[in-house]
Formats: sequence, structure tokens, C-alpha cells
Amino acid sequence: MPLLSALSTPAPYHLFAYSILFGSTVYQSFFVGITAFRALPRQHFSALQVKIFPPYFAMQTAIPGFLLLTAPFSITNDKLSLSSLLITAVTGLANLAYIGPLTVKIMNRRKAQEAKEGKKYYDEEASEDMKKLNKEFGIVHGISTILNLGTLFVTALYGVVLAEAMVKGFE
Repeated sequence: MPLLSALSTPAPYHLFAYSILFGSTVYQSFFVGITAFRALPRQHFSALQVKIFPPYFAMQTAIPGFLLLTAPFSITNDKLSLSSLLITAVTGLANLAYIGPLTVKIMNRRKAQEAKEGKKYYDEEASEDMKKLNKEFGIVHGISTILNLGTLFVTALYGVVLAEAMVKGFE
């Protein structure tokens, strides 16, 4: 098979899409998010995350569908790979459509409470209302983090299934 003939098959596009999904999830979760949190003032970090998360979660929602459409037959018949791609899409969609917007609403309510009180949300002398908002934010943010880590786990699991199919193809 000539070198570039693979470009006429779904295989390289499937591999590229998987690489983007897994790489972006690892990079955002363990490098960009942590570095930005450490380097930026809280307001700027929040503003950055509000802009990054919608396309990030949209990518986590859309790419699994593309992977299903371009997967080798052996993988599409595998319940583990199908369920891992479905879970990835559902967790991305949950963060995109519900958890993300809810987080932004809570952040906006905290900003309004800060303006009302004249204190930052992390001030030790914050009101009970602010403490409730902080707790609510912590819960919703925690759910988003768990969903994102679940996405990472099942995406890695799919990578193992994909690698196994590739190894079988090389034998």
C-alpha cells in the first residue's frame, strides 16, 4: 500500500480526531487550567475559563460522534468502545449544556453579592449568603471536574481499545 493511500480511508482521520480529543483533555485538565490558575489574578482566570470551556466541552461532545462514524468495524462492534465514546459525548454535553452555564450563573451571582457587600467572595468575613454561593459553586465545579476526569478516563480506555485494534492490524 503506497504511503498516502491511507488518506483515502477513515483511519488517519479517526486517529487524528482521537489524538485531538485525548490530547486536549489532558492538556486543558493538567496544564492549561493549573498554569492559568497559578499565573492569573482570579478575575482574569475566571474570564479565561468562561471563554475556553464552551468550545472545549463542545469538542468533547462532537468528536466522539465523529469517532463512531470513522471507527473500524472491529471497534464499532465492541461494547466497551461504544460505551466509552457514548460516555465521553454525554459528559461533554452535560458540561456544555447544563453544568457550565450553571457555573457561570453562580459566578455572576457571586459577583453581584461582592458588589452588594463590598467584599470579595474569598474574604474570610463574607456573609452567609456569600458562603452559600461559594458552597454551591464548589459543588457544581466539583461535578464538572468529576465529569471531565470521567471523560479523560473513558477516552484513555478507548485509546487502549484503539491501540489493540491497531496491533491486531499489524500482526
